[in-house]
Amino acid sequence: MKNRSELREIIMKVLYQIFILKESGIEFNIHSLIKEQLEIENDFVTTSIDNILKHQTEIYELANHYLESWPMERLNKVDQAILSLGIYELRYTETPPVVAINEAIELSKKYSDEKVTKMINAVLDEVYHENE
Repeated sequence: MKNRSELREIIMKVLYQIFILKESGIEFNIHSLIKEQLEIENDFVTTSIDNILKHQTEIYELANHYLESWPMERLNKVDQAILSLGIYELRYTETPPVVAINEAIELSKKYSDEKVTKMINAVLDEVYHENE
């Protein structure tokens, strides 16, 4: 059984694949992509991915509001996936904000560079404070 951090990493990887495939105009099945990453179906993963895609426009608009000179579309797909997950968890779930932000930062430390990690932290911090 995977823990929530591992499941979030799977969500990020599937979102990354979806973003790449969409940009390339390649047909895909979301649930097949999820199955490739998970041995056992997981509601947290499936629901998160479905809802992130459902709210992608609002998530990108919110991110772009706080990404001064770098719109979401200019970030690499991994960073888009991490930021999308973090904003989704802050905005649309009961995940404690400190957990949502910390999990996104940990993914960013593993998959991005320090500058991007700081930027993701700053954006998520702004989104969190906007909700208070």
